[in-house]
Parts: sequence; C-alpha cells; structure tokens
Amino acid sequence: MDNWITWRKHQRANLLARREAIPEETHHNWSIAISNMLKQGFPILQKMNIGLYWPFRGEYDPRPAANYFKQRGAILALPVIIRKHAPLCFQEWWQEAPMKDGAHGIPVPDNTKPIVIDAVIIPVVGFDQQGYRLGYGSGYYDRTLAESNPRPLIIGVAFETLHLDNVYPQPHDIAMHFIVTEAKIYQTLNNKLIPISINQCAMENTLTAPLRKRRGFPIQRIQPGRT
Repeated sequence: MDNWITWRKHQRANLLARREAIPEETHHNWSIAISNMLKQGFPILQKMNIGLYWPFRGEYDPRPAANYFKQRGAILALPVIIRKHAPLCFQEWWQEAPMKDGAHGIPVPDNTKPIVIDAVIIPVVGFDQQGYRLGYGSGYYDRTLAESNPRPLIIGVAFETLHLDNVYPQPHDIAMHFIVTEAKIYQTLNNKLIPISINQCAMENTLTAPLRKRRGFPIQRIQPGRT
C-alpha cells in the first residue's frame, strides 16, 4: 500500500473512537478477562523483569495483573521517554513509587532505577492477522525493541474489537510474540496469528522462556511483498 501513512492515521482515529466508546461495565469485564488470561497463560512472568505501561485513552489497565506477578517475584518497570526519537528507558515501578508527569501528562517514575526488561506488555490500538500492532505512530516501542539486547518477550494486549485483517506493516515494524484479548490468546507463528489455549500458552512459555530469556526472543519483521 502506497498511502499506508494516511490509511494508518485514519484507522487509528477510528479505532481510538471505538475503544473510548466501550461502555464502562463492558470495559471492566473485558479487562478482568485479559488479566486472568495473563495470569493463567504466562506464569513465567513471575520470574521476570516486566515492562508495562500506564493506561491512556481507554486502554486495558495492566497494573492489576502486573502487581499479581510482582507479588510472586517479578520486578516491574514503566517506560520513560528520555528524548524524542530515542529508545524508551524502563524505570522500576511499584504502587508507592514516586511519580511525575511525563509526555501527554502520563505518569512516569520519578528517578527510580533503570531496569533491563525480560518481557514487555505493550498497549495496542489495533492488531492484525500477522501479529503486528497499530500504535500511536511515534515508533518508540519499535525502536526500543529493535535495540534491546537481549530482546524481550513481547505481549500485546487489546480488546477483540480492535482486531484487523492487516495494519500494512513496514520494515521497521516488529511483530508481537503473543496478543492477549478478553476472548483469546494468540501466538505469532510463521507470520500468522494463531489462537492457542491458556494451557498451551503456559506450557510453551514454561518450556522455552528460560532459554530465550538468556539468548533473547526472536523478532519478526515484515518481508518484502507481504504487505
């Protein structure tokens, strides 16, 4: 697609409006379902340094699930923009951590220590059948993930209503390893999003994550001709 920038801008606005229009009770119930999927499908996160985010504009709130993992041994961190077009810095966060206003007024940790993350829970405006996400368009997560060493486990979280056929990924875009919605857990395999059971997800991560944590998790980028 030649005009992918215009398409993404239009689609992003539509999806944000759709997400912000979700009734409060529905949003609450869907969020609980996503949290339960994360807790049951990713027990390996209990032993990891987890990057998460502060919810914004109707996003799923990952903090309850993240605190569940923290109570079982995980270390949590929130992203901080150090400078424009630079990778994000993840700084340690806990419920009573000192905070300050960051970009767009979103709270960020106030001078807590930097954390090298093993896994990251990423906000999603939209996602497609190949495991790529539509974000807000700044590219911070893609730059951060491309430069991370070792590369973390990437878990996108979104509501099922934000599922698209194609977000027209570009060479700089990085696919997610898993996407969790209120209805399903998806895994990205061979450029395709595959629904898997909670038990399959838990077993896959329990068996492979310790080795990948040391070596880094592979990333998927779009191949020429696949957009």
